[in-house]
Amino acid sequence: MCGIAGLIDLSGDAVSPVILQRMTDAIAHRGPDGEGHWIEGPVGFGHRRLAIIDLSPGGHQPMISADHRYVITYNGEIYNFRELRAELQAAGYWFRSQSDTEVLLHALAYWGTEALGRLNGMFALALWDRKEHRLLLARDRYGIKPLYVAQQNGRLLFASEQKAILAHPAFQRQLDKAALLEYLTFQNIFTDRTLLQDVQLLPAGHYATLDLRQPNAALVRTRYWDYRFREPDQPASREEYLEELDRLFRQAVNRQLVSDVELGAYLSGGMDSGSITAVAAQSFANLKTFTCGFDLSSASGIELAFDERVKAEAMSARFKTEHYEMVLKAGDMERCLPRLAWHLEEPRVGQSYPNYYAAQLASKFVKVVLSGGGGDELFGGYPWRYYRAVVNQDFEHYIDQYYVFWHRLIPNTVLSKVFAPIWGDVKHVWTRDIFRDVFLTHDNELDRPEDYINHSLYFEAKTFLHGLFVVEDKLSMAHGLEARVPFMDNDLVEFAMQCPVNLKLNNLAEVVRINENEPGGKAVKYFEKTRDGKQILRDVMARHIPASIAQAEKQGFSSPDASWFKGESIDFVRRKLLDRHSPLYELLDRETVTSLVNDHLEGRQNRRLLIWSLLNVEQWLATTLP
Repeated sequence: MCGIAGLIDLSGDAVSPVILQRMTDAIAHRGPDGEGHWIEGPVGFGHRRLAIIDLSPGGHQPMISADHRYVITYNGEIYNFRELRAELQAAGYWFRSQSDTEVLLHALAYWGTEALGRLNGMFALALWDRKEHRLLLARDRYGIKPLYVAQQNGRLLFASEQKAILAHPAFQRQLDKAALLEYLTFQNIFTDRTLLQDVQLLPAGHYATLDLRQPNAALVRTRYWDYRFREPDQPASREEYLEELDRLFRQAVNRQLVSDVELGAYLSGGMDSGSITAVAAQSFANLKTFTCGFDLSSASGIELAFDERVKAEAMSARFKTEHYEMVLKAGDMERCLPRLAWHLEEPRVGQSYPNYYAAQLASKFVKVVLSGGGGDELFGGYPWRYYRAVVNQDFEHYIDQYYVFWHRLIPNTVLSKVFAPIWGDVKHVWTRDIFRDVFLTHDNELDRPEDYINHSLYFEAKTFLHGLFVVEDKLSMAHGLEARVPFMDNDLVEFAMQCPVNLKLNNLAEVVRINENEPGGKAVKYFEKTRDGKQILRDVMARHIPASIAQAEKQGFSSPDASWFKGESIDFVRRKLLDRHSPLYELLDRETVTSLVNDHLEGRQNRRLLIWSLLNVEQWLATTLP
């Protein structure tokens, strides 16, 4: 796990070692264990190292192949590197180190881009072919590791984080207005845009090539993998699915325990992290575990259940882990916001500052931590979202209904007015097409309710889960911590994509019969039938953790900000968002935005996500576009 950066001068001018040094210095937090640089004419590669596997100098990067043809700079972990190494040794390759980097270098030399489909792990990489003068950039299947690319003023720049690109003195910073619209609609960015114009995030499951021998060389992107949730043609028995899921889950956790440094696990009190801890603790005596809780003295309503420390402590006692925890209070958000925004670079999904503190806690004791990300998206953890869109007339009607769920921040009715300062007199700012375009590459037939559920699982893996991974990477690496996600093991993901929907969601047939036109209140009836997510996963995890945890209702890792924003933090919110001189109001309509914020502060609406997002954008503007 590391940080990478590099550039190619498309005019053929030599790369400045001073500039390359600046780029890697900007991401020094990602790799406190060492640095390396390689320059040859117009090509420069940089690397910051967080040593996890093969701590010796043999793992130093950028790494050059034995025949001196290829140079690689790489960030990530390849969990099946030993199996690939054996194949490559049988093909005649020999190795100077025990690192997965050298295995990856030889694999790309031997199999070319087909090697990417063989990798079970998380990665972002750049490979330079000195003979063919060709650059390869690639990102893992699921987008666990980010890779940013920018092309401006005759230069191609790439890096693990945008700040390395911004370190180039010739890069011109400018807001991407379309990306801001995406974010303030969905609290996420679905496309490859970023808030910086000319900076793109290479999509997950893609590689890109640049051939300098071609006139007007341009970066060409290719998708090598995509999710495909589908119903099996010949499903096995339920018992066979249970046994196979149990085997694959244990295999996934054990695969990701490979490390030459100490490893720990997040333990939130929920099923996913608890099950990972249960399996990992069988291999590690006194496994270190970490929990963040919340001061709920001023919380109310559903937020009173947000602190899961008691459950986490009970599981720690059960699995005999060495447990550490911290308690977050209302003022912790405003204290960390400038540092968090600098590391996060641009806001994505969720209210992420608790993750920042959790990573800070874990980094004091370990360099690697296991996380429960992916279990919900693979196994149907949000049934109340899918079910509302499963009764529909056709695909377009499905898009209309599902779009409503993900229109999370600013209502469509006022979106055009909010963006009037930068869009002018536009009657309607439309984001439905951005939403719909996510499905362009998903080729499932849409004949049954199950097909629409699988469409929803595809969408959420491509967008929501991807956003979570981008956030997780930035906030863990802010503290020199490697976060691993066992649920994203290739074999486990393939199983999940072919697992029948009726094993994930038990109430599909009943929900399809709900009459939306029925008079009277339907909320209680509706939610009683939409609490059944991840059923097969729950049944398997009950073999590893207490049944009371495995069968508990879904609880996300969230702070009680709905209460805090109109309580202890209200002065901070007012100072930041109601100030007429805020940089927000150079872009957004102040009257409309302050009306939305006051809806929350005065108790008319719960707009905690919008307030968090506006605070982040305001801080981003101050940090990135001063």
